Amino acid sequence: MSRLQFRRPSIDIPNMKRQNVEIKTDKIRQAFLEMKAKTPERLKARLNLSWSNWGFGIEPLASSAARLQKNGIRFIELHGNHYGPDLGYKAAETGKLLSDHGIRVAGICGMFSPDNDLSSNRAIQRQAAVDYLKREIEFTKQIGGGYILVVPGAVGRPAAYDGSEFERSIGTLRLIADLFLKNGVKAAIEPIRSAEVSFVHTVADAKKYIEAVGHPGVAGINGDVYHMQSEESHIGEAILEAGDRLINLHMADSNRCALGEGSLDLDTIIMALYLIGFNADGRYVTPEPLGPGGDPYPAMHGKPDGPLLDRMVRQTASYFREREEEILSGSASLGQDFAECRKTPNKPFRKPK
Repeated sequence: MSRLQFRRPSIDIPNMKRQNVEIKTDKIRQAFLEMKAKTPERLKARLNLSWSNWGFGIEPLASSAARLQKNGIRFIELHGNHYGPDLGYKAAETGKLLSDHGIRVAGICGMFSPDNDLSSNRAIQRQAAVDYLKREIEFTKQIGGGYILVVPGAVGRPAAYDGSEFERSIGTLRLIADLFLKNGVKAAIEPIRSAEVSFVHTVADAKKYIEAVGHPGVAGINGDVYHMQSEESHIGEAILEAGDRLINLHMADSNRCALGEGSLDLDTIIMALYLIGFNADGRYVTPEPLGPGGDPYPAMHGKPDGPLLDRMVRQTASYFREREEEILSGSASLGQDFAECRKTPNKPFRKPK
C-alpha cells in the first residue's frame, strides 16, 4: 500500500487530541487539495529541480555536470568562488561546459565567512564583502543566472560581534543594491540557524532585514529546510510566509543528508511550494545535502568521493520526483481519504491502492 506521510498515530487511541504540528500540516494539505479541485491548471508545471555544487568539494565542474545530467537535473547553483579578481569560474568556458551537458545556471551560492562579512566590525572585511558581491553580480549576469544568495552575517560565526551587526550589514548591502537591479540579478537573503550565524535566523527575520535595506534590488529570500527545522515552528507555514519573496529553497533531509534518509515531511513542503506558485520560471528547489555540523564551509575544500556523491544525487533526485508525482497524481483519491480521515481523527491516513 502506498502511503503519504501524514504524521498521524499508527495506533488507534480513542479521543486522542491532535498535535499542534498535525493541525498546521492539515491546514496546508487541505488548502492544497482545494487548489487542486478549483484550479488544477496551477499544478501542470513541475517544480524546477536544481543542485548546489559547492558541497562537491574540489571536484572538477565537468564531473559534477556529468553527474547532474545523468540524473536529469537541468539547473545548477554554482559555488560563488570569485574570492579575488583572478579567482573563480570563467564565464565563457563555464557556460560552454554546462551547455554541453544541457544545464543552465539557476543562480550563485554566495559564500560569506568572517573574511567577507557584511556585518563585520572591521571596515576592511565589509569592503571585502562589497568587492566580492561586485564580482559575483558581474559573473551572474554573464553566465545567465537569476539570483545570488546573500547571508547578512558570516557563516560559522554564531557569536555576535556587538549590538550593531544588523545596522552595519544593511548599510553595507545598500552600497551595491543598485548593481543588482542594473544587472538583472536578484539578491536572495538566506536565514540560517543560530548554531551557524549570529542573526537573521527565520523567514520573519529575513523579511525584516529586507524591509530595513529598503531597496527593490534586495527583495528575495533563499530558504533552507535544514535551517527551518531548527528555527521555524513549521516549515510549511514558513514557506507560505515567504510567499512571492522565495526565489530558491535549499533541500536536505532532517540529518542534512540525501532526501529520503531522514524524517523530513517532504510531502507537506512540496504542497506548500505549489500553494505559493513556486512551480514557475526563476524559482528553484536546490538540494544541498552537506551532512551535520556547525560550520559547513569546510565541505568546499573536501576531496570528492565520486561513488558517494553519485548515490546521494541519485537518491535525492529520484525520491523528490517520486514524492512530487505521488502528491500530484494521487491527489484526487487523496482528497477523499483526507476528508474521511478528518471525520475520524484516530484513523491512520493512507492512500488507497
